[in-house]
Amino acid sequence: MERLTRAELQARNRAKVLAAAREEFAERGFRDAKVDAIADRAGLTRGAVYSNFPGKRALYFSVLADLAEREAGRDAADPPAPAPGERPATGPSGAVAPGAATAGEALAAFARAWVSRLPLATDQPSRLGMDLMPEVLADQRVRLPFAQLMKLNALVLGLALERLDGAGHAGGRRRVRVAEVALTTLYGASQMADAAPGFAEPFDVVAACAALADLDLGDRWDAPHLPFVPRARPADEPWSPPPAVDALAGGPAPLAGDGVVAVLGLHRLGAVEEAVRAAPPAGEVTVAVVTGDPGELGPLARLTVAELRSCLRRAVPAPAWPRLRVVHDEEGAVAAAAGVSAVSDGTEAAVRVRSGRVVARADGYGACHAAASARP
Repeated sequence: MERLTRAELQARNRAKVLAAAREEFAERGFRDAKVDAIADRAGLTRGAVYSNFPGKRALYFSVLADLAEREAGRDAADPPAPAPGERPATGPSGAVAPGAATAGEALAAFARAWVSRLPLATDQPSRLGMDLMPEVLADQRVRLPFAQLMKLNALVLGLALERLDGAGHAGGRRRVRVAEVALTTLYGASQMADAAPGFAEPFDVVAACAALADLDLGDRWDAPHLPFVPRARPADEPWSPPPAVDALAGGPAPLAGDGVVAVLGLHRLGAVEEAVRAAPPAGEVTVAVVTGDPGELGPLARLTVAELRSCLRRAVPAPAWPRLRVVHDEEGAVAAAAGVSAVSDGTEAAVRVRSGRVVARADGYGACHAAASARP
């Protein structure tokens, strides 16, 4: 019998713990689930569970993240539905491509994908995800990162709506606040579906989200009025990024091209918009998401981005996706390549890359804007 390496054994045990925890949380809910019961289901010791996950909440977030990423992967393999009233468009492979042509159609398709996962009044509600929001609310250490993750998701959705409008990032109508309201509506619908199944008509939720496209919230983007914006420091250093995965596209993230790489902790994710708005139109923007608590907050980040990706793919055609990559840099490899040796949830640093070299860098509050707007 072939002997497993230490890494292979740890990966196998981790998978067993995740499978056992999914069963335990689904049957008993987060509050009543027991780590000892999870260990028994997995055929492992309590210590083996804690050697893979720092606590029960970290394990809970990891289970939900794993499921969300699996669902997003399945969605990527399945042909998405066309927008209402549109003939399905096909790509070179013959697969149906999303057909939303306007912001309203995209919001309707996004909401339809979201509510399709909610339990109906006649369903037996699953206990698996019902404790997510209570656990977010229970601890300030989780609430602030979650709020910033929502800002990141709203930015991605808002930028996609802008591209459908033809606004780009040239100072036209900003759609991020509309995206924030849409996500607020949909998260609220999820909570009501758990608390009061059948209370809200899903088609009404979809129609309400579609109508948000016509709502003018006076949302315009102005250059940030920061009390102090650090100047980007000129640099001339080789840029050797590690292999990375784009959590939005669900595939490899080619980081060697020209653009801006922002290393942002979970308390500073909203700053990525400054890089997106200030970067040249042809440049890519990558946000490497880092955290001082990768065991618990890392899975929360993966969960929220995977949920966005799953619905966005069914709502927005590929050409309208924003030129923004999201990399979960839990090991800090991208951060290290960018010269950031120590990370925390408050980290903000950015580098400007051109022709395979770092030509400018900035760190601290305002670093994203400084690096993106630098003209070295």
